[in-house]
Amino acid sequence: MAEIIRMPKLSDTMTEGVVAEWHKKVGDNVAENDLLADIETDKATMEFESYSDGTLLYIGIKKGETAPVDSILAIVGDKGEEFQSLIDNDTPPTAVAESSAPVSDVKVETPVAAPTPTPAPVTETPTAIVNDGNVKASPLARKLANERGIDLSTVIATGDNGRIVKADIDNYRAPAANSYKGGSALVPVPSVSGQENYTEVPVSQMRKVIARRLSESKFSAPHFYLSIEIDMDNVMIARKAVNAAQDIKVSFNDFIVKAAAVALKKHPLVNSSWLGDKIRYNEHVNIGVAVAVEDGLLVPVVRFADTLSLPQISATVKDFAGRARDKKLQPQDWEGNTFSISNLGMYGIESFTAIINPPDAAIMAVGGIIEKPVVKNGQIVPGHRMKVTLSCDHRVVDGAMGSEFLNTFKSMLEQPVLMMA
Repeated sequence: MAEIIRMPKLSDTMTEGVVAEWHKKVGDNVAENDLLADIETDKATMEFESYSDGTLLYIGIKKGETAPVDSILAIVGDKGEEFQSLIDNDTPPTAVAESSAPVSDVKVETPVAAPTPTPAPVTETPTAIVNDGNVKASPLARKLANERGIDLSTVIATGDNGRIVKADIDNYRAPAANSYKGGSALVPVPSVSGQENYTEVPVSQMRKVIARRLSESKFSAPHFYLSIEIDMDNVMIARKAVNAAQDIKVSFNDFIVKAAAVALKKHPLVNSSWLGDKIRYNEHVNIGVAVAVEDGLLVPVVRFADTLSLPQISATVKDFAGRARDKKLQPQDWEGNTFSISNLGMYGIESFTAIINPPDAAIMAVGGIIEKPVVKNGQIVPGHRMKVTLSCDHRVVDGAMGSEFLNTFKSMLEQPVLMMA
């Protein structure tokens, strides 16, 4: 009997998905647990396995297309079986649940804008055949290259293990002469004087969710900001000593995560969440660490960070960063944060403010370590200082509460032995 396979909900924030790749075609035999398709969510590209046996009768969402969760992804059944009636009479489960719920049981929530379907690719784009060969590329990079007529063999790869990623396609500059088999290279045409040029790219699933969630946070949570400057001289000495004594090398960010975790245990009111009719004060410390990826920002969670050693924090963050760039993170990796840290110091940023990452009541923005003249014991001497800014949800965290937390955090970094006790 024919059965509908729907677009799965692969993360708590997923409202729609993109089919990055089909591993079966109409007419193929499909067994339970066979790899059916790669689905791009707002945070990762994940493999989707079939839960039915039979023949793939119908594909409802083509490669590269976007569709809401619970849309008809495919239909599997007996070979030659009629399936059009399933499509004609289909009502997604979410629609049934909404229409059948008693009025008294309906939970009123903040309205969320309905997802907007991704526009179809413009037909005037070049249709040059992509030279796959032995070139390694992500499914999204292949799709964009095909749409733009870019030969993958001419693209400089910046991804792990020589893999071409979306950013490489976006930054692509065509060779100046014929450089690949089967045709001449695409050469940019100088714009006519006075003519305006631009490129429009569909918004990725990740960027859509980032935009929605941070807009909700910024305009619903009353933010206020507290900044403090920290003497990092002792951390620099401690880091050198720690790295000299073991194989796993720790970063300044690892010290920052550890110091924040210890400070949060001392100030649990900051380690909290606004839940509308109540405030949740978390006894565990799960710190979200922002990681930049090609389509935006992911915030994997270092769980029970206060109980971890510096090498354990270092290993966890390195693992998250690698899997985030490869889109291998799983939903459990980015859920459950109670506090977040965003560090732009490695980009030369001295200070900035960050938008709170729901459901947290605070996020800490960390700038770079700057060498500058400072006054110590009445003398002007060289020093290393770092600025951090705490963004607070004023519904939960007050100014004095946030200030006390920052001063404890500062003391941990200025006397690193305190966080290792």
